[in-house]
Amino acid sequence: CLPKIMFLMKPSVFIFLFTCVFQLSHPWSVNNFLMTGPKAYLIYSSSVAAGAQSGIEECKYQFAWDRWNCPERALQLSSHGGLRSANRETAFVHAISSAGVMYTLTRNCSLGDFDSCGCDDSRNGQLGGQGWLWGGCSDNVGFGEAISKQFVDALETGQDARAAMNLHNNEAGRKAVRGTMKRACKCHGVSGSCTTQTCWLQLPEFREVGAHLKEKYHAALKVDLLQGAGNSAAGRGAIADTFRAISTRELVHLEDSPDYCLENKTLGLLGTEGRECLRRGRALGRWERRSCRRLCGDCGLAVEERRAETVTSCNCKFHWCCAVRCEQCRRRVTKFFCSRAERPRGSAAPGLGLKP
Repeated sequence: CLPKIMFLMKPSVFIFLFTCVFQLSHPWSVNNFLMTGPKAYLIYSSSVAAGAQSGIEECKYQFAWDRWNCPERALQLSSHGGLRSANRETAFVHAISSAGVMYTLTRNCSLGDFDSCGCDDSRNGQLGGQGWLWGGCSDNVGFGEAISKQFVDALETGQDARAAMNLHNNEAGRKAVRGTMKRACKCHGVSGSCTTQTCWLQLPEFREVGAHLKEKYHAALKVDLLQGAGNSAAGRGAIADTFRAISTRELVHLEDSPDYCLENKTLGLLGTEGRECLRRGRALGRWERRSCRRLCGDCGLAVEERRAETVTSCNCKFHWCCAVRCEQCRRRVTKFFCSRAERPRGSAAPGLGLKP
């Protein structure tokens, strides 16, 4: 009878149970519970779960070669589920998660997955700029934003500074989706003369949203509040006023980040010993090329070179009909890892001589 009870629940009760299950399970395994919820939530459940998963993947991509590399333990959205920190990494987790849910809901709306959602044509026919008009089928970010807010913000039930920080960063994530949208246009006129253009807004690749939020992460603002703020109505008012004065496009945090070089079992930090880093490769970006210095040298570790053999599919051929058969190619590769190996007497300190 549980599904029937769920359908009769008030939204507030549903949100409460959603929060509890969300915290007790893997941070992102929300599908099972949502699929038993009211129809209003059931319709969007798979998109919300997929959006949360895309947030995880983007977080791991953006921080793959950083000392903090978006570990699983960091991926909780509620501050009441054991999340101890309120630092800039927590700020990014909230922002990218909220952005992922909004992005996926908006995209799926455009794909026609929801009967209740269609193009945003609210500005169609209006003059957008010299030589062009609003028209076409703009991605409906207003829809994605509203539903994302219902799901993600509902997980934050506190009234203290940490809750205010999380809600602020959720909003920053949604603003990032809006702020990275692209204008696409179609020309009109005799023989393609493009005398006028019809333009609409469309979502960018989600990677652009992640890169935008990574920049916001580096510029995140620290908010200093008095100890114990939030325990009274006056304290909560002061918190609200403080966050209201900060642009919702910026990420905010309350605490400094710990030293991610070092293992800290209490905080669930593994340190950088044993982490792989990159030193060679034509396609490497500047941040990747400096990963050995950042993860190893600057953390007092040496760079250990290891040879390994990789097996990949190669020389694939299509055989009629209908199969593709490949050979197995083996090649030796060199990988680099951060190591606390003892140095011979008189050798250089770890990290010295590394090329950026």
